[in-house]
Formats: sequence, C-alpha cells, structure tokens
Amino acid sequence: MEKQYTPPKIWTHDAESGGKWASVNRPVSGATHEKVLPVGEHALQLYSMGTPNGQKITIMLEELLALGEEAEYDAHMIRILEGEQFSSGFVDINPNSKIPALVDRAGDNDQPIFESASILVYLAEKFSALLPEKGVKRTRVLNWLFWLHGAAPYLGGGFGHFYAYAPEKFEYPINRFTMEIKRQLDVLDKQLAKNEFIAGDAFSIADIAIWPWYGNLILGKLYDAQEFLQVEEYPHLQRWAKATLARPAVQRGRIINRDWGDKWEQLENRHSAENIDKVLALKPA
Repeated sequence: MEKQYTPPKIWTHDAESGGKWASVNRPVSGATHEKVLPVGEHALQLYSMGTPNGQKITIMLEELLALGEEAEYDAHMIRILEGEQFSSGFVDINPNSKIPALVDRAGDNDQPIFESASILVYLAEKFSALLPEKGVKRTRVLNWLFWLHGAAPYLGGGFGHFYAYAPEKFEYPINRFTMEIKRQLDVLDKQLAKNEFIAGDAFSIADIAIWPWYGNLILGKLYDAQEFLQVEEYPHLQRWAKATLARPAVQRGRIINRDWGDKWEQLENRHSAENIDKVLALKPA
C-alpha cells in the first residue's frame, strides 16, 4: 500500500526528493552561472539536446536541407542534467531555460526563438515548407501540432516520469498516466487509419513534432515500455512510426546533440553534413 501523504500548509522545496532530475529542478527561474554560448559559422544556431523535444528541430532542419533549402545550421549540445540551460547565455535567448532554443542571425539583429512549436512554425514559414500557407490544410497541421503540445506533457512529465524516472514506483500515478497515454495512442492510431500522415496526405511539421515522442515510444526507443503499453494494439501508428524513421532526414536528425546510445547514434555537436555522415558510417550493415 502506498504511503499516505498529507500536504503541508506551505510547500517547501526538498532538493533530495526529485530523483534523477533533483540537481536541476528548482522553483525559481534565471541564470545560475555566467557562460557565453558558442557560435558557429551559419546563420541558424541551435542550442539543444537530443531528447524528443530536441529531435523535433534537428529533424526539421535536416528535412529542409533534404528539400534543397538553404537551412545550414550549427547545433550545440546543451547538457540539461548538468544545468547548462541555466547559463547566462542560454537564459538570454530562452528565459524559460528549456531546450531547444534557436537563434537566427540572418537579419540585422539576432532573432531568438524558443518553444519547439514556435521554432517549427518559424522555420516552416521562413522556408515556405512543411506547413501549408493558408486554408484548411494549414489548420489541420496546426491542430495536430498543438495537440502534441497539450498531450506530450502527459507522456513525458507524467507517464515517463513515474514509470521510468521517479525514485519510487507508485501505482496510482502510473495507472493514471498509463490510461491517458493509451487513450492518446488510440487517438493517433485512428487518425492514421484514415491518413498516410498525421494531418492528411502530406508530411508536415505535425509529423515532425509528434514522431520524437510517440514514434520513439512505439518503436521502443523511449522508456522501454512497449510490452507494458501493448503497442501492437496500434497497427496504423506502428506503420507511420516505422515509415517516418525510414526517412533519411529523420535518421540524420535524431542522432544530433546526443552522447548516449550506440556510437552511430551519437553526435554531440553538428556543424556540417559531413559530421553526420561520419557518425552514420559507423552503423553496422
């Protein structure tokens, strides 16, 4: 039986109770130390880590490059478990201290963009790609983009935290969030039963946003929960997840700003296409 918890009249921060993330979770914002961010040679400077939220942007940039767009970029690793998101340089471009954050240096003044949905829309509009310019098709893509931003916290901060990261396992929150994730997987499976891609008949920023969370989950690359969630119950979602992973730009984008996994999945910083090529060449045949 779970321990009974009675909230105190006034909450106080217990730095020892946060499990894996205790060292970086805190109830205040702002910088903890002074550090200038590195800057590469390209107009687009990405500061991120290869978590699902970080993968969205590197996959987007690689998809733009695959389309022939002039979207060259530098991607700099921000190690969030070491608190690098609280440096003065990072806080200057994202006061919320969350990855990813992008700076576009193409104009007269540097333009910082934060929140992954905002970055995806910014890049789609900058390059006129992967998001219809107007009308019903644009609305459908944005519907699913914003669905992801309402749904993913239940997967990451809810299910993922209590199933994989919490210092103790408790039945109630795991059951609560598992039920919601199963419902979300069913929503996606039913949508993909009627459509090749998330928002219809064309690959878009909706697919790019949703795949790093739900595609990785279904394919066993997130939380190792395939058996627990019975992912075989979602054949249309499985089809889409595998087809998306097979895209060359997805294979390239998913390995950037990572220092975990197999050697061919790890590229800490990206400054050119050749950086990715060298890492992917290590993949076993």
